[in-house]
Amino acid sequence: MESVKKRVTEFSLEAHDLYLNQSVPYLEESPDPLQFYRDWIGPNKPCIIRNACSHWPALTRWTPEYLRETVGSKVVSVAVTPHGYADAVNGDRFVMPEERPMSFSSVLDVIEGKQHRGGVFYVQKQCSNLLEELPELTDDVEPHVSWMSDALGKLPDAVNFWFGEERAVTSMHKDHYENLYCVISGEKTFLLLPPTDRPFIPYGVYQPAVYHQREDGEFEVVDQRDSEKVPWIPLDPLDPDLDRYPEYRKARPLRCSVKAGEMLYLPSLWFHHVQQSHGCIAVNFWYDMEYDIKYNYFQLLEGLSTMTSQQHDVIGETRTERSKDLKHVDRK
Repeated sequence: MESVKKRVTEFSLEAHDLYLNQSVPYLEESPDPLQFYRDWIGPNKPCIIRNACSHWPALTRWTPEYLRETVGSKVVSVAVTPHGYADAVNGDRFVMPEERPMSFSSVLDVIEGKQHRGGVFYVQKQCSNLLEELPELTDDVEPHVSWMSDALGKLPDAVNFWFGEERAVTSMHKDHYENLYCVISGEKTFLLLPPTDRPFIPYGVYQPAVYHQREDGEFEVVDQRDSEKVPWIPLDPLDPDLDRYPEYRKARPLRCSVKAGEMLYLPSLWFHHVQQSHGCIAVNFWYDMEYDIKYNYFQLLEGLSTMTSQQHDVIGETRTERSKDLKHVDRK
């Protein structure tokens, strides 16, 4: 097993040496579809495209006043958590947010500080919430990104709307989508890790639960007992516990900021952790990935990473037990 672990580590380091960039590059304008496929989608590398959505009316229209007038009475689903971490590991649970229906005006009141409610609020429901919950805003953006649709030969599976507080954080995870993330106002900060860094990223399996805010304003964690356990990443990349997850020292995260009018291409299977400025608004387009040999290779790497990490956990537990036994003998 040690030889397998050594080889998957070499595999990851080779990827950084051979083709991965040390920072996220910028393109100055919308690219040619074929060139974009050759340079970025095929090699599975992220980039930021400037001026790709700066012509959208949303960049000038989506002020609080305009949003109140246009969609203020619309009811949207809002993720509410005690500390801003939705869909994240909390102790031995994978805890999802309380999904609360609210008028968009009420959300604006919270963001602008006109209402003070316990918790952190984030409009983050996916499944094409822009089209499903806020169709009045769709004329202010493009229905799809034409050069990306041409490059992939398909339309996006979903178009999502994101709006929330500065404390709202997206925990590290990966998606099976080619993602174009467009910032309308404010700024998003991404921490990215390539799929080839999977051997260094810890996973656990957790009991799913949801937050619930009681009438006294306090939050409780309610188990979803009939649901299957959820595999998730317990590590916080902003403050990694390297004593507990020493392999993460070998990971090479990239950090980038995406500002208003810019668009991040986030390739499928890349791990990402996201922060934002207060009141940041963004729209993203999810294009389903191709389940081709790239996906097969990743599944193989994931399986090998899981095997070697389990072996490491068993060895660690054995050493801990031996240490306890020796201490017990010493006391005698």
